[in-house]
Amino acid sequence: MTLIPLPDWQPARLPTATCLSGRYIRLQPLDPAQQGGALWQALQGPGADPRLWDYLPYGPFANRASFDRWLADCAASHDPRFFVVIEQASERAVGLLSLLNSLPGDGCSEIGHVVFGAPLQRTPGASEAVYLLARWAFEQLGYRRLEWKCNAANTRSRRAAERFGFSYEGLFRQHRVVKGHNRDTAWFSLLDHEWPACRSAFERWLAADNFTEQGQQRQRLQDLREHT
Repeated sequence: MTLIPLPDWQPARLPTATCLSGRYIRLQPLDPAQQGGALWQALQGPGADPRLWDYLPYGPFANRASFDRWLADCAASHDPRFFVVIEQASERAVGLLSLLNSLPGDGCSEIGHVVFGAPLQRTPGASEAVYLLARWAFEQLGYRRLEWKCNAANTRSRRAAERFGFSYEGLFRQHRVVKGHNRDTAWFSLLDHEWPACRSAFERWLAADNFTEQGQQRQRLQDLREHT
């Protein structure tokens, strides 16, 4: 196999605390003191998604105190670098996600720890959160590979990865033990040369005219990407 030189390669930058704004949501650094109450309601309050914590290494939390300790640990972390998802219309905190396992010298990072409350799931804002983080990673931080990994049994996460334009790369068998259960890990990736077409599809899908007055999509993200 021939080695592929990268004569113009410059290392990427580590993710830092910043704010990324979109039409429906914005991402900003996690502040437990300011956002903890809203996140507790979105993630564990009445009407919370009962399956939210099934494949995550933490949660559900027995009480608010243990939840707050977890949030404090997330906020203090630099890798993963956590962001809170703020709904623009209501100013409510409705979820979290992060960039993690960032390797600037290799130009590789990962979107993970995606914890979207029920009010955010299956909304344009959920897709926009991933779009904003991917755009930042590729265009501002200079990464050339963005990964998505999940429990192979987590069909919702696998479908999301493929919908967002990540390509399935394979299965790591018996990769981890999570909450006393075996985890086979499904790996997905999105590369820098694939990002322009993916970005175009995201932006066309997120446009106001792609939704009816009732909020129903006119064209699917997958279809827009295939015709970009």
